[in-house]
Amino acid sequence: MLSEKLHEALNEQMNFEFYSAHAYLAMAAFCTAETYDGFANFFLVQAEEERFHAMKFYNFLSDLGYRATIDGFERPHNEFDSILDAFESALAHEKEVTRRIYHLSDIALDEREHATMAFLRWFIDEQVEEESTFDTLINKIKRIENDSNAIFMLDSELASRTFTPDEA
Repeated sequence: MLSEKLHEALNEQMNFEFYSAHAYLAMAAFCTAETYDGFANFFLVQAEEERFHAMKFYNFLSDLGYRATIDGFERPHNEFDSILDAFESALAHEKEVTRRIYHLSDIALDEREHATMAFLRWFIDEQVEEESTFDTLINKIKRIENDSNAIFMLDSELASRTFTPDEA
Protein backbone atom coordinates (compact mmCIF):
# COMPACT_ATOMS: atom_id res chain seq x y z
CA MET A 1 0.00 0.00 0.00
CA LEU A 2 1.31 3.40 -0.97
CA SER A 3 1.47 6.18 1.55
CA GLU A 4 -0.27 9.40 0.61
CA LYS A 5 3.17 11.04 0.29
CA LEU A 6 4.41 8.40 -2.17
CA HIS A 7 1.14 8.34 -4.12
CA GLU A 8 1.29 12.12 -4.55
CA ALA A 9 4.98 12.03 -5.51
CA LEU A 10 4.39 9.33 -8.16
CA ASN A 11 1.43 11.29 -9.53
CA GLU A 12 3.53 14.46 -9.63
CA GLN A 13 6.26 12.63 -11.57
CA MET A 14 3.70 11.29 -14.04
CA ASN A 15 2.60 14.87 -14.70
CA PHE A 16 6.22 16.02 -14.99
CA GLU A 17 6.80 13.33 -17.63
CA PHE A 18 3.81 14.70 -19.58
CA TYR A 19 5.32 18.18 -19.20
CA SER A 20 8.63 16.79 -20.49
CA ALA A 21 6.88 15.65 -23.66
CA HIS A 22 5.49 19.15 -24.08
CA ALA A 23 8.93 20.69 -23.54
CA TYR A 24 10.42 18.44 -26.22
CA LEU A 25 7.62 19.37 -28.62
CA ALA A 26 8.61 23.01 -28.10
CA MET A 27 12.23 22.13 -28.94
CA ALA A 28 11.04 20.25 -32.04
CA ALA A 29 9.01 23.28 -33.12
CA PHE A 30 12.12 25.48 -32.76
CA CYS A 31 14.14 23.06 -34.90
CA THR A 32 11.40 22.83 -37.52
CA ALA A 33 11.23 26.63 -37.75
CA GLU A 34 15.00 26.68 -38.27
CA THR A 35 14.61 24.00 -41.01
CA TYR A 36 16.52 21.36 -39.07
CA ASP A 37 14.10 18.53 -39.73
CA GLY A 38 16.39 15.82 -38.39
CA PHE A 39 16.91 17.64 -35.10
CA ALA A 40 13.14 18.23 -34.98
CA ASN A 41 12.58 14.50 -35.49
CA PHE A 42 14.96 13.74 -32.64
CA PHE A 43 12.90 15.92 -30.29
CA LEU A 44 9.57 14.58 -31.60
CA VAL A 45 10.75 11.06 -30.85
CA GLN A 46 11.92 12.25 -27.43
CA ALA A 47 8.43 13.64 -26.80
CA GLU A 48 6.91 10.24 -27.66
CA GLU A 49 9.32 8.59 -25.26
CA GLU A 50 8.35 10.99 -22.46
CA ARG A 51 4.65 10.29 -22.99
CA PHE A 52 5.48 6.59 -22.77
CA HIS A 53 7.27 7.24 -19.47
CA ALA A 54 4.26 9.18 -18.16
CA MET A 55 1.98 6.30 -19.07
CA LYS A 56 4.23 3.88 -17.19
CA PHE A 57 3.53 5.94 -14.06
CA TYR A 58 -0.17 6.12 -14.94
CA ASN A 59 -0.39 2.35 -15.36
CA PHE A 60 1.67 1.65 -12.23
CA LEU A 61 -0.66 3.77 -10.12
CA SER A 62 -3.70 2.19 -11.75
CA ASP A 63 -2.35 -1.35 -11.32
CA LEU A 64 -1.95 -0.68 -7.59
CA GLY A 65 -5.52 0.59 -7.37
CA TYR A 66 -4.71 4.29 -7.15
CA ARG A 67 -6.14 7.06 -9.26
CA ALA A 68 -3.80 9.05 -11.46
CA THR A 69 -4.70 12.72 -11.39
CA ILE A 70 -3.85 14.73 -14.47
CA ASP A 71 -2.72 18.30 -13.81
CA GLY A 72 -1.92 21.24 -16.03
CA PHE A 73 1.60 22.50 -16.35
CA GLU A 74 3.51 25.65 -17.07
CA ARG A 75 4.34 26.77 -20.58
CA PRO A 76 7.62 25.23 -21.73
CA HIS A 77 10.56 27.28 -22.93
CA ASN A 78 10.00 27.96 -26.64
CA GLU A 79 12.91 30.16 -27.69
CA PHE A 80 16.48 28.99 -28.06
CA ASP A 81 19.57 30.78 -29.28
CA SER A 82 20.76 27.81 -31.32
CA ILE A 83 20.55 24.05 -31.75
CA LEU A 84 23.26 23.79 -29.11
CA ASP A 85 21.17 25.87 -26.70
CA ALA A 86 18.17 23.56 -27.25
CA PHE A 87 20.26 20.47 -26.52
CA GLU A 88 21.88 22.05 -23.46
CA SER A 89 18.38 22.92 -22.21
CA ALA A 90 17.32 19.34 -22.83
CA LEU A 91 20.29 17.98 -20.85
CA ALA A 92 19.48 20.32 -17.95
CA HIS A 93 15.89 19.08 -18.10
CA GLU A 94 17.01 15.44 -18.02
CA LYS A 95 19.19 16.17 -15.00
CA GLU A 96 16.09 17.53 -13.26
CA VAL A 97 14.21 14.35 -14.18
CA THR A 98 17.06 12.31 -12.69
CA ARG A 99 16.94 14.36 -9.49
CA ARG A 100 13.18 13.77 -9.25
CA ILE A 101 13.49 10.01 -9.86
CA TYR A 102 16.16 9.78 -7.17
CA HIS A 103 13.87 11.67 -4.78
CA LEU A 104 11.05 9.21 -5.53
CA SER A 105 13.43 6.32 -4.96
CA ASP A 106 14.47 7.79 -1.62
CA ILE A 107 10.83 8.01 -0.50
CA ALA A 108 10.14 4.43 -1.62
CA LEU A 109 13.28 3.21 0.13
CA ASP A 110 12.44 5.07 3.35
CA GLU A 111 8.96 3.55 3.29
CA ARG A 112 10.26 0.12 2.28
CA GLU A 113 7.80 0.11 -0.62
CA HIS A 114 9.46 -2.65 -2.62
CA ALA A 115 7.11 -2.67 -5.63
CA THR A 116 7.79 1.04 -6.18
CA MET A 117 11.54 0.55 -5.72
CA ALA A 118 11.49 -2.17 -8.40
CA PHE A 119 9.38 0.01 -10.69
CA LEU A 120 11.71 2.99 -10.32
CA ARG A 121 14.82 0.92 -11.09
CA TRP A 122 13.84 1.02 -14.78
CA PHE A 123 13.71 4.82 -14.66
CA ILE A 124 17.07 5.09 -12.92
CA ASP A 125 18.66 3.03 -15.70
CA GLU A 126 16.77 5.05 -18.33
CA GLN A 127 18.08 8.34 -16.94
CA VAL A 128 21.68 7.20 -17.31
CA GLU A 129 20.94 6.56 -20.99
CA GLU A 130 19.05 9.85 -21.44
CA GLU A 131 21.80 12.02 -19.96
CA SER A 132 24.47 10.16 -21.92
CA THR A 133 22.59 10.63 -25.21
CA PHE A 134 22.23 14.37 -24.73
CA ASP A 135 25.80 14.77 -23.48
CA THR A 136 27.13 12.93 -26.55
CA LEU A 137 25.07 15.04 -28.95
CA ILE A 138 26.12 18.26 -27.23
CA ASN A 139 29.77 17.25 -27.59
CA LYS A 140 29.24 16.49 -31.29
CA ILE A 141 27.48 19.82 -31.89
CA LYS A 142 30.26 21.71 -30.09
CA ARG A 143 32.93 19.83 -32.05
CA ILE A 144 31.42 20.65 -35.44
CA GLU A 145 30.69 24.26 -34.44
CA ASN A 146 29.71 26.17 -37.58
CA ASP A 147 30.62 23.51 -40.16
CA SER A 148 27.41 23.51 -42.21
CA ASN A 149 28.28 20.19 -43.87
CA ALA A 150 28.77 18.49 -40.51
CA ILE A 151 25.54 20.01 -39.17
CA PHE A 152 23.74 18.72 -42.28
CA MET A 153 25.18 15.23 -41.72
CA LEU A 154 24.16 15.17 -38.04
CA ASP A 155 20.72 16.51 -38.96
CA SER A 156 20.37 13.70 -41.52
CA GLU A 157 21.50 11.12 -38.97
CA LEU A 158 18.94 12.28 -36.42
CA ALA A 159 16.17 12.17 -39.02
CA SER A 160 16.31 8.36 -38.86
CA ARG A 161 15.63 8.12 -35.13
CA THR A 162 12.46 6.22 -34.24
CA PHE A 163 10.71 5.29 -31.03
CA THR A 164 10.21 1.66 -30.11
CA PRO A 165 8.68 1.20 -26.67
CA ASP A 166 10.78 -0.98 -24.40
CA GLU A 167 8.44 -2.83 -22.09
CA ALA A 168 11.33 -4.13 -19.97
